[in-house]
Amino acid sequence: MGLEVQMEKKFPGFQLNVDFHTEGGCMGILGASGCGKSMTLKCIAGIEKSDKGKIVLNGRILYDSEKKISLSVQERNVGYLFQNYALFPTMTVEQNLAVAMKGKKREKEQKIKEQIRRFRLEGLERRYPSQISGGQQQRVALARMLLHQPEIIMLDEPFSALDGFLKDELQLEMLELLKDYGKDVLMVSHSRDEIFRFCDRLILLEDGKSILKGSTAEVFSNPEKMEAAKLTGCKNISAVQKMGTYEIYAKDWDFVLKTKEPVGDEIRYVGIRGHFIYPVWEKTEENTMEIAIAGYMETPFEKQYLFRNACAPGSSRIWWMQKKDNFEDGGQEKLPPYMVFPKEALMLLR
Repeated sequence: MGLEVQMEKKFPGFQLNVDFHTEGGCMGILGASGCGKSMTLKCIAGIEKSDKGKIVLNGRILYDSEKKISLSVQERNVGYLFQNYALFPTMTVEQNLAVAMKGKKREKEQKIKEQIRRFRLEGLERRYPSQISGGQQQRVALARMLLHQPEIIMLDEPFSALDGFLKDELQLEMLELLKDYGKDVLMVSHSRDEIFRFCDRLILLEDGKSILKGSTAEVFSNPEKMEAAKLTGCKNISAVQKMGTYEIYAKDWDFVLKTKEPVGDEIRYVGIRGHFIYPVWEKTEENTMEIAIAGYMETPFEKQYLFRNACAPGSSRIWWMQKKDNFEDGGQEKLPPYMVFPKEALMLLR
């Protein structure tokens, strides 16, 4: 049955208004800082109270403003992994796990040993949170959460406090854990890479409102709205003027583009991801722009070029990304004089 959420919460100068339901697997909530992602989780968990609406988990009402129902945090049986993990600093690893359980001492000890082994915490039982690494703290928090046997897991920026290799390792571990868990998972992140990696479905939040929801792959391939395209990482967006059923004028790039899809009257922008643009030496294809280089930078694995329309010096810069063959494959090189904007890669946006 999953989780059904339809709620509102008002703050001075800000209003949270979300409406979604899970469908099994992992659902992501993606948005910029301050858009209401964490507050949504807190309202579901009962840490914060909504002003209006309904929250239902597997057919059980957690909150209903009309029926005056608002279960306590303990009654909701929701697993919530906080950004800072919320371990008790004066308790050892073993004690942090024990507080999550009820029952006889021997039964608790056996289950704690199982979790210690499952989460590779052997040898850390008597250490305090300050004496273990961030990755180990996360594993303790996950182990404690699962001892509650929650009906849903909610992850609030689970990798924001981790760096580099450790983050990659823990993401692999988390993927395996979520497969084993088998129930609904709700994950909040500002990282589109994390959401794409973990989540089957996706909600985009902006200024407290859901602006788009659907399968993750569909949202990334066709974000529909300019705000959604930005949230999913598209750097190349231009305002447009409709020229014909399959033709637009990109105002910021001062360039006319042919489109694969018909251009509706509601279309106000066009977007294209930098990885889908490609260079050519001759102007023999549709949507081929003569370019002038306008900037360059690189990462360990990519070369990132900025260019603009050579025939319009005042036009906006456009990003193009190229993979490196090796770490020495860096430095700005002479590029072909033209770039192609493939019709099938153009995103028509409201």
